Amino acid sequence: MSKIKLYIEGIGEKTVDKGSTLEEVAKLVYKEEHKKYLGARIDNEIFLLTDIAEEGKRIKFIDISDKDGYKIYTRTLTVVYIKACEELFPDANVNIEHSLGEGLYTEIKKSKSINFKEIRMIKEKMEEIIKEDKPILREKIKKKDAIKLFKEKGYMDKVNLYKHVEKDEIHIYKIDDHIDSFYGYLAPSTGYIQMFDLKYYYPGAILFPPSEKNRFVVPEFVEPRQLARVFKEAEDWVDILNLGYIGSLNDKVVDGSIDEVIRVSEALHEKKIANIADAICEDDNVNVILVAGPSSSGKTTFSHRLAVQLKVNGKRPISISVDDYFVNREDTPKDEFGEYDFESLEAIDIKLFNEDLIKLLEGEEVELPKFNFVEGIREHSGKIVKVDEEHPIIVEGIHCLNSELTKAIPEKNKFKIYVSALTQLNVDAHNRIPTTDTRIIRRIVRDSKFRGNDIRRTFKLWESVRRGEEKNIFPYQEEADIMFNSSLVYELSVLKKYIVPQLKTIDRTSEYYSEAKRLLKFLEYFKDVKNESIIPPTSILREFIGNSCFE
Repeated sequence: MSKIKLYIEGIGEKTVDKGSTLEEVAKLVYKEEHKKYLGARIDNEIFLLTDIAEEGKRIKFIDISDKDGYKIYTRTLTVVYIKACEELFPDANVNIEHSLGEGLYTEIKKSKSINFKEIRMIKEKMEEIIKEDKPILREKIKKKDAIKLFKEKGYMDKVNLYKHVEKDEIHIYKIDDHIDSFYGYLAPSTGYIQMFDLKYYYPGAILFPPSEKNRFVVPEFVEPRQLARVFKEAEDWVDILNLGYIGSLNDKVVDGSIDEVIRVSEALHEKKIANIADAICEDDNVNVILVAGPSSSGKTTFSHRLAVQLKVNGKRPISISVDDYFVNREDTPKDEFGEYDFESLEAIDIKLFNEDLIKLLEGEEVELPKFNFVEGIREHSGKIVKVDEEHPIIVEGIHCLNSELTKAIPEKNKFKIYVSALTQLNVDAHNRIPTTDTRIIRRIVRDSKFRGNDIRRTFKLWESVRRGEEKNIFPYQEEADIMFNSSLVYELSVLKKYIVPQLKTIDRTSEYYSEAKRLLKFLEYFKDVKNESIIPPTSILREFIGNSCFE
């Protein structure tokens, strides 16, 4: 048999049989440890281990520590879970709902609610399926044949999804008689799953893959009660509107009823913000309102709309941005990569910030600083502010839930709000939409329209932003007095036309090619909302697409 030469990153040159799959190459290179590797990156693109190796290619095999490897592991774990549930409860429907803490919250829809004993049964069945190392086969078939198969399985969410997809063929996965489809790649067999846990969490269960934060072992579960409540509220709301999956949203776009979806979604936001303003005004102790949340969550528009609702209640709030209290560039701490760490709490002049807050609360006039991001220095703004007695200060910034930021202010005087785009919509019952996908899409669109940032720069910055969120925002989210979900069920159908042309500019020479390709494939599921005139100027979405009345 003829041979070909490959270059394996971290190993060197290898000669293999022509026609070898990447899995066979991994077995040759890594021996008994080959199942640690879930896929391969070649020319900045992700490949399945069942793909054929090509002459002269430089191959990087990816494990769970790689972001794409982690996604493959999690999807493979998900399909093992779904198969186990269907074997034990043939008449049940399994829903992969959303992330929750370090795990994935799922529900098993059957005649009686799932219980502790059944969770143990599912876990044991999963372990059995993993031990049997069942092949996971990927096939490309005609779309009409796939729709027929999904209809026979009772997967009407997938039937509804693919009827709108403009492709003649689609990929399906098979494990024995289980047939499914996934937004992304899976491992070649069930034996690639090495660690997981499953916990009962009424009325469903939480599936735990190994955690990056926990050095890639399965984490202990810390219940995020507030986050769980907000997700449950969002889930119930989309179920009432029959908008849990992309196929249902596309139906609304096609039949022209999307305008009503937009109106109801925006009205819900307004009602929630009004309720938050009412809660603030009911507590006479509150005079500092702290608004925090991850990047592209819509904090700025939320703060403006909250100010309007506070004025309805007779308050006259003023707003302060923590960003204007950055220390000068040369005093900014650096991260482990030697880059300026603007996400760090130490990047803020906490002493000056607290001094100004106290002066304002005591009725004194204060000149607010203004940070010059071009020069990297804090400057005088000339803006003199004063707060009337019993009227609040709205403070917006990523550290606002961390008590260290406002340590000079008594806790009873603070009202903490966490804002995040907690995605309500899923691709189908087995494929969730990560909240981070919605936020990176928002950010790419906004950075291009308003900040002059090329998409490649946004991708590069995003890596640092995400590290900062994991360190400085998410650990404090349960400290909030209330959470606001800024996601809009229709928004990706609007954002699609802005981001697709930008994603298409990224070619194989870019390290971000695989991510751009993944997002392009994901956005193919959505029908475009072309008429944006129905979106009000107060909408959080306007912060990203333009024509906001708060600009």
